[in-house]
Amino acid sequence: MNDIRVGLAEASHRHYSLAALRSMIATWDERIRFRWELEQKSKDDPHLIEDIGLTKRQVEAEIAKPFWRR
Repeated sequence: MNDIRVGLAEASHRHYSLAALRSMIATWDERIRFRWELEQKSKDDPHLIEDIGLTKRQVEAEIAKPFWRR
């Protein structure tokens, strides 16, 4: 039983390189920007959203996601 706990504790303490952390932050920043722009487009030009084949519900679901989620 203790072996399982030790394995879980080790798995929860991940170590990331500085490059990996920078990449992760850059990805998060892109998502934040994309979702903000999508929200602005849906407010300003809702017909453009339909033109790219998205529904209002799909746009709202994407905008509602936290930045760390794909």
